[in-house]
Amino acid sequence: MHIGNLVFSQVMSILDPTQLSRCVARYPMARASRGFSARDQFLSMAFAQVTFRESLRDIEACLRGSPHLYAMGIRGNVTRTNLAYANEHRNWRVYGAFAQVLIAKARRLYAEDTIGLDIEEIVYALDASSTIDLCLSLFGWATFRRAKAAIKLHTMIDLRGSIPVFISITDGSVHEVNILDELAFEPASIYVMDRGYLDFERLFRIQLATAFFVTRAKRNMSFYVSASQPVDRSSGISCDQTIRLTVAKSKSQYPDKLRRIRYRDGATGQWLVFLTNNFTLPALTIAAIYKSRWQIELFFKWIKQNLRIKAFFGNTENAVKTQIWIAICVYLMIACLKKMHGITENLSRILQVLSVNVFQKDPIYQLLTKFETRKPDLALHKQLVFKDF
Repeated sequence: MHIGNLVFSQVMSILDPTQLSRCVARYPMARASRGFSARDQFLSMAFAQVTFRESLRDIEACLRGSPHLYAMGIRGNVTRTNLAYANEHRNWRVYGAFAQVLIAKARRLYAEDTIGLDIEEIVYALDASSTIDLCLSLFGWATFRRAKAAIKLHTMIDLRGSIPVFISITDGSVHEVNILDELAFEPASIYVMDRGYLDFERLFRIQLATAFFVTRAKRNMSFYVSASQPVDRSSGISCDQTIRLTVAKSKSQYPDKLRRIRYRDGATGQWLVFLTNNFTLPALTIAAIYKSRWQIELFFKWIKQNLRIKAFFGNTENAVKTQIWIAICVYLMIACLKKMHGITENLSRILQVLSVNVFQKDPIYQLLTKFETRKPDLALHKQLVFKDF
C-alpha cells in the first residue's frame, strides 16, 4: 500500500501557499476570522467542487470531525457558519487574483500545444455563457429583467488547452460587446468571436492594437467591394473580398478596409460570412479559425456539467463570485494536473475518478491508470461465442 498524501492533497499541491497569502494581503477582510483562514475556505470550497457537494450543510457533514482534515491541509473548524461568513465577507477578488496565478501556470504548461492549424499566432476565443437564471427575490443584485435575475460569465480562452485567460462575472443585463472595453489586446494575436460582438468602433481598437479579429458579418451590413481575390469554389469559399463600409456612422467608426469571406460549411450546408482584418492567412484558414471558436462552447458546457456554478451556497454577490472563481481554480488545477502527469483521459473523466477517491493515498497517475479507458487491451469481450458442433 502506498503511504503518502491523500489524492485531494495531491491535487491541491498545485496551490502555492505563498501566492495565496499575497492575494489575501491585497484584499484583507474588514473582520477576519482567526479560526478559519482563506486557505481553509479555499480547500473546503474546492472539496465541494471536486466531490459535487450540494450545500454548506453537505460540506459540513462531509468534513466536520473528519480524521482527514489535517492531511487535507484544513486547520480551521469547518462549519456552515464559518463557511457562510467567509463566503459573504472575504473579498471574492482574493480568488480572482489567485486564479490569475493558476492561469499563468496553465498557459506555461500548454504553451507548446497547437490548435490543429498551421499558424504561429495565438488564437483567443471570446464569448459569454448562456444566462444563468436566478431567483430575483434572493439575488436582487443580479438584475436582468423586471421579474427575473441572472448572471453572465464572460470568458476569453486560449485555444491551446482551452485555458481561460479573462473572466468577467456580470449581471444578466450586461451585453457581451461591452466586455471588449475591458480587454487589453495583444499585438499579432487573433481574437475570434461571434457576431454578437460586431461593433465597428470596438473592432477598430483591435486594429489599432495591431491584433487581428475574426467574426461574422450581419446580413444588413452595407459595404462596397474594392478588390476581389480568386477563389477555389470547390473548397467551399465563394468569395474573398476587400471591402469598405458605406454607412457614415460605421465608416467613421472603422475607416480602414476589411476582408469579407463567404464560405459554405460542407457538413451543414450553411452559408457563413466572415469579417476579419487579416489579409495574409488563406481564406480556408480564416474559416477554420472561426470553427475552432466552438472550443469555448465546450468549455462552458464542461464547467456547467462538472462544477457547481448554477446552484449557489450563498445569495450575496460576493458569495456567488467566490464560488465561481474557486470553481475556475479547480478547473485550472485539473488542467495542470492532466498536463503535468501526461494523462490522456479528458478532464471530465479525471474529475469523476478524483471525486470518488479523494481520501485514497494512491499516486494520482497510478490511480488514473487503473481507470484508463483509452487503452485497447482494456476492452471487454464478454459476449458469448456460439460454436457449431
